[in-house]
Formats: sequence, C-alpha cells, structure tokens
Amino acid sequence: MSIAEAYDMPVTRTPLVPPTPPRAPDDMTMLGRMKAIRENVIASWGQRAYEEDIVRGRFFRRSTFILNTPDAIRHVLVDNYENYTRTPASFRVLRPLVGDGLLTAEGRPWKYQRRTLAPAFTPRAVTTLVPHMLAATDEAIAKLSAASHGPVDLREAMQRMTLEIAGRTMFSFGMDRHGAALRDFVTEYGDRLARPHFLDMVLPPGWPSPKDFLRARFRKRWTAFVAMLMAERRAAGKNDGAPPRDLFDLMGAARDPESGAAFTDEQLGDEVATMILAGHETTATALFWSLYLLALDPATQEEVATEVRSATTNGALATVGGAVDIERLKFTRAVVDETMRLYPPAFLIIRAAAGRDTIGGMPVKKNDVVLVAPWLLHRHEKLWRDPNAFMPQRFMGDAPPDRFAYLPFGVGARVCIGAHFALVEAVLALAKIIGAFRVGMVDKAPVLPVGVVTTQPDRSPKFAITPR
Repeated sequence: MSIAEAYDMPVTRTPLVPPTPPRAPDDMTMLGRMKAIRENVIASWGQRAYEEDIVRGRFFRRSTFILNTPDAIRHVLVDNYENYTRTPASFRVLRPLVGDGLLTAEGRPWKYQRRTLAPAFTPRAVTTLVPHMLAATDEAIAKLSAASHGPVDLREAMQRMTLEIAGRTMFSFGMDRHGAALRDFVTEYGDRLARPHFLDMVLPPGWPSPKDFLRARFRKRWTAFVAMLMAERRAAGKNDGAPPRDLFDLMGAARDPESGAAFTDEQLGDEVATMILAGHETTATALFWSLYLLALDPATQEEVATEVRSATTNGALATVGGAVDIERLKFTRAVVDETMRLYPPAFLIIRAAAGRDTIGGMPVKKNDVVLVAPWLLHRHEKLWRDPNAFMPQRFMGDAPPDRFAYLPFGVGARVCIGAHFALVEAVLALAKIIGAFRVGMVDKAPVLPVGVVTTQPDRSPKFAITPR
C-alpha cells in the first residue's frame, strides 16, 4: 500500500498550494548548478529529483546519488549507517558553530555523547521544562498584543520567543541581556559563512579554505560567548538535593552509563551551543512557516482555533496529572507535521561513503556522495498525494507516513535527540498563538523558501494579527 492510499481521506475544499521557487532545468551545467547551490540549494534540483527513485549524477569525478525510496534511505541511514559519514564541506560549515558536539561527532565520541545526553531528553525530562516554554510563549503573546495595532514581523517574534525558551530551558534565566548578542552571532554566521564555497567542497579535509580562516575567528568569539553564559549559570548555583530545573542541570549531571564519565567543560560548551542553536533556530523556522500557511489558509486556521478553545479551561490549556494534555491538540500537531513536510527545517542530509557499497542495485565507491533530501522526499510524486498542497489531514489518519519517507528530524541512530522537545514546544506555542490571534498577511507577495543550513524564508513579510 502506498502512502497516498494509507491516508486516503476526503478533503472538502481545494487545498492551499503555497509558492515555491521554480525548479532547475534537468540539463543544467555543473557551473550553473554550483551557482544555484550557493544561492539556494532548494532551487538547484530539477523535475527528475521529484519523480525518480534514485537520481545519479557526477560531481568532480565522484558519483552522487539522490535517494527517494524508503528502502534505500533505510539502508544508508540505518542498516549500514557506519559506512556513511558527513562530508568535509559539512564539517567546515557546522564545526565553527557546534564544535565536536552531538551534531558533528562521529564513531565512538558520538556514541558516548548520545548515550550520555539521552536521559536529558526523555518525555519525562521534557515535561519538567514545559513551564519554561509556556511562560516564554505567554510573554511573547503579551508583546504581540501590544503591537497588534500595526503590521508585525512574526519571523523575528518567533526567533525571539524560541531563543527565550532555549535560554530558560537551558539555563533557567531569560535572554533579555544576551539575546541580541546571540541573534547577532547567528545572523552573522548565516549571512557570511554558512553558505558553502566552491573550495569548501573540493579541497581535502586538512586543507583550509579561505572561508575557514574567517570561521576560525568566528568560533573563537562564539565559544567565549557560550563560556560566559555557562559561567553565569554556574554562578546562579543549584539547590543541593533538588531535582534538575533546566537542561544545564541535566547535562551537567549526565554520566556515560558505561564509564561513568561526565562531560568536560569544552565538551559541555559544544553541547550547549548545539542545543541552543539547533533548538531555537529550527523551531522558530517551523513556527514561522506554520503561521505563514495558516495566514494563507484561514479555514484551517479556524480549525486550529476551535481545537484550542476545546482544549482550554479557565484561560489555560487543559492538564492531566499537572502536565499540559497535548493529546487534545491533535489537529494542531497535524498542522506542525504538515508544515515540516512542506518546509523541513533540515532540508538536506549529505553523507560520503567510507567504503564500497550497493544502493538500489547501483554500485557505490569510496568517497561517493549520497544525498537524502527531506525537501525532495516530502514532495516526491510517487510518495504523496498532491505533494505540494498543504493538507494537515494527512496526519490525522490511523496509518502514519512511512518513517523513511517523512524525515523532519532524520531517522535511525542519528535521529534528532531533541525531536520530542521540539514538537512539544512547537505545538504548544502554535496553539497558544492561534488561540490568542487571528493571523493574516499584510504583504501579499509570495514568500519563498531558501535552503541555507535550515529552510529559511527569503524575506520577513509583515503579518496582521487581531486579538480573538
């Protein structure tokens, strides 16, 4: 049974099809594709990539494979994942931000970090952090209410809110004093250093590219900033014998279940940077696109608002056992899921083969490049009905999508450790925002996705918000 058949649910109105960049010609030259990749990876793929199971190409004497079948993806990311590592270009772009943290670690160091951090991200641990999420969201809504008389920039508002949530869940303090500096770091890196240069892709790993020197200077300033945040949190102390109150407590108390070792200060700094950046930027992006889609689709927005009203008691979301009953927000969750299908925050997974292999009957040589692109996979014409349409009902049926065809958080051993945290945060924030406001567009020009580390909008449009 195909995915389309599995969730064959009736749609009572013509679904929204949001705007996307034009697709590249399938016969684009290598130089043309390189230019497109630098400007917007999403716009560098042609129609074949949305139709074929495996698209084979060549890039500087190496074969490349775009995988669009669940079996092939399972092989690379699960069954034989140790044969596929990050590419040198990926390390060049990511390491200045997250060092050797969980996102970039490989082999034994990665396994050590993963099992050490896992207890901090269990559903029970995340439940203890929900009050931080709700408090920051309520404050963001109050600020939006004060600004609701005129156009608002919801992208910036979501970045500020998720950064505040990241600061409180990580350190138990707000980001009023440090938020601007942190946003400046993220903006600076995204604008100047995150886009891979031609030399980033072709130079051997030990040869620095011109941008690597600039990235090294950035990293020196960035790690000093993270160390300052950690020092401030340590100065605040903790109550001996009290339960952990934030992720910093949980991560500081984490021990490798095999060796009993704790993180060093340098390792902890890399993990803090990874969690703050990966957490706040990706969730802010998902919330922005959710609000954009709901602004373009008022009927679906009202369905969310109706669900939120039914899940609200005395002005607060209903709870079970003292925790927010997120099960009463199933349609809101479906909107978030469908948003991440159309605009996956992590739009591309790139791996290089460490040794020979066979994928889908095709021989793979050492150093060949394998791409799993959630952007393509989530819009593939063989896997989804109306793949470019916004249809949250896809995620309301009894049969979920194949887990190797829907990858907003990756899959396999390296699935995002913070997936549950991010989903809880996004669903609660979206529910409270739509419960508080009607959201519409002031600017009617299309907003197009751009692939640079995350799936970002090409500009920050103005929204109109009206208190309900």
